[in-house]
Amino acid sequence: MRSKLVLFAVVASLIGVVPVIVSAQSEREQVCTDPDESFDLFAERLSKTRIGYGLTPGRATVPGPTIEMIEGDCIAVTLVNDTDVRLSMHAHGVHYTPASDGTPHNSSCVGPGKSRTFVFSAPGPRDGAPGTAGYWHYHDHCMKGAHGTAGTQAGLFGAIIVRRPGDPVPDREPFVLTMGPGKTINKKVAPRTPLLEANQGERVEFVVIGEGDLMHTFHLHGHRWADNRTGIPSSNADRIIDNITVGPADSFGFQMIAGDGVGPGAWMYHCHVQNHSDLGMVGIFLVRTPDGQITPESQAALDKWKRIEGGHAH
Repeated sequence: MRSKLVLFAVVASLIGVVPVIVSAQSEREQVCTDPDESFDLFAERLSKTRIGYGLTPGRATVPGPTIEMIEGDCIAVTLVNDTDVRLSMHAHGVHYTPASDGTPHNSSCVGPGKSRTFVFSAPGPRDGAPGTAGYWHYHDHCMKGAHGTAGTQAGLFGAIIVRRPGDPVPDREPFVLTMGPGKTINKKVAPRTPLLEANQGERVEFVVIGEGDLMHTFHLHGHRWADNRTGIPSSNADRIIDNITVGPADSFGFQMIAGDGVGPGAWMYHCHVQNHSDLGMVGIFLVRTPDGQITPESQAALDKWKRIEGGHAH
């Protein structure tokens, strides 16, 4: 199967795809030599302090594009560094060799104006190993140091989703929320945090990532999910939750039905570390009616929320 690429928060199509094959890897490492899909990922400066990843020149975002794979897939990502600083792409959860580690000590950084191909594979369960299905992320590991601290602070991060064959897929593009660096969500504070929208009854998917130095908690009002790999209840033994702790480099995700049992509304999501939410780590999950309408009550709540949160520094 071919992996699917989703550009979060912007409308974009896959263009400029360049097939690149890297050197052979050992069978033991479960890293492929014949990628199913190859594409370019551009690192670009968005402002004096902000850098993002994008699938096409001039379209970088924070977070960067969401990469979706099915267990068994292999992809080759050519990182094109269109900035004036050294940076990289380091992936969590998937398999790769040292050449695709994206770290200084493995000599896999990308200098200004240069490019480098990283190969990632997502093996399924084998010989008692659990496979790679889950919610992961990627980020810089080279900018201004050996650990990517400056890169993640600048916005160089994005989500990776690995599914098992037959896993359900959401009706909309996944919602990716990065808690941090600092007390931000996707490098923003309310009311500029992402407004997530869906119609009642749609299957939606959240991916939450921790970056930076702080511990956070993610809480979603009105909704709940199973504390397992997919968030979808698989048995009565699954623990059902609506709040989870997110530490640096933690990542998790879940699927659920928008408005299930609660209907349309302007439902808050936020960090439940109280002073973090007070400082703007708050957003809205707007559930419309099944036919896509915003109820008057939801619009009034959304307008009031914007007034309440409008005093945060940007």
